[in-house]
Amino acid sequence: MIGRLLVAAVLLVAVAGPSAYAVEPSERLADQVLEARARTLSKELRCLVCQNQSIDESNADLAHDLRLLLRQRLAAGDTDRQVLDYITARYGVFALLDPPFAPLTP
Repeated sequence: MIGRLLVAAVLLVAVAGPSAYAVEPSERLADQVLEARARTLSKELRCLVCQNQSIDESNADLAHDLRLLLRQRLAAGDTDRQVLDYITARYGVFALLDPPFAPLTP
C-alpha cells in the first residue's frame, strides 16, 4: 500500500512538476521584488494557446512571449494594474484567468 502511494506521488510530481516550472531562468528579473510581482501577475493571465493554464504554468511560445512582455512593462515602471490593462487592451479580457463578469464575457 505504501509502495503504491509512493509511486503515485512520484508520478504526480513528474506529470505536474514541469508545468509548475515553465518560467525559464533567462526570463527572471534580477530585482526580486519585481520578479515576485511578475510571478503573481503571470498567475492571473491565461495562456491563450492552452487556455486552461496561466502563462506562469504554460510552456507555449505565446505564454513565454507574454511573460517577457509582462516583465518588460514592470521593469519600465508600470503598476500591476497598468500591466494588466495593457495586456487586456492588446489581447482582450479573455487573457485574464478570472475576467470580470459582463454580459459579453465569453
